[in-house]
Amino acid sequence: MDFFNRTIGKVNQNTLYKIPANTLFVGKNLVFVPECHSTNTIAMELGQRNSVVEGSLVITDRQMVGRGQRGNAWISEPGKNLTLSLIFKPTFLKPDRQFGLTQAIALAVADYVSGKVKGSVKVKWPNDVMIDGNKVCGILIENSISGNSLQFSVVGIGLNVNQLAFYKLKATSLKQETGFDYALQNELDSLLQAIETRYLLLRDGMRDLLEADYLKNLYRMGESQVFETSRGLIQGSITGVDPQGRLLVLTDSVIHAYDHKEIRFADQ
Repeated sequence: MDFFNRTIGKVNQNTLYKIPANTLFVGKNLVFVPECHSTNTIAMELGQRNSVVEGSLVITDRQMVGRGQRGNAWISEPGKNLTLSLIFKPTFLKPDRQFGLTQAIALAVADYVSGKVKGSVKVKWPNDVMIDGNKVCGILIENSISGNSLQFSVVGIGLNVNQLAFYKLKATSLKQETGFDYALQNELDSLLQAIETRYLLLRDGMRDLLEADYLKNLYRMGESQVFETSRGLIQGSITGVDPQGRLLVLTDSVIHAYDHKEIRFADQ
């Protein structure tokens, strides 16, 4: 029996997380693992199976080797946060337009967080969610592509909920912002509803709306900044993103496009 089947065998033995009641399909197939290296790894294996239903959720109480952007580790205290992966089948998107999924998911998390805190909630390109400049959620999307179509996408989310210590990272949590303790099941339900709402907009072709909302909520949009690039430090301002999801930065009256491995804020 492989690892995934052994994991499935544990699901009905644990009731820490329940299937959400107020979504159409997101989270209706729920796989809970008490601990794992990475929910994205499990979800990618699950996604290879033709029988997997869209919206399937893999969630854990303890993720030991979570992965973030640029190969960074995502460290989360056990039992304090939401660490999960969702499987989507955005076959309506061409591979060169897959950034639309990134926008939809990042906006969904920002929608959810905005309803919880008073601070300024922004999306830091490409998909970190920030509260007053501090990271509250990291998102990692991995796509399986065959030919000229997306087979499936795994959306990994690490949302800081009740954690208070971040080991010198510039991060925050819902509890740190509000002082409240949060029931993870309730927050999971609300988060999945927000994700489903934005994903349905994407599926229904509302990409212009998502693009406009993404730019409206983009962290440091239009502000003069120092960036660290593969060619050294530059001064510029973000003007938007292109259809492939590359960051557009205006420097010396010229707009340059960068992918996520080529540029970062110099002060972060």
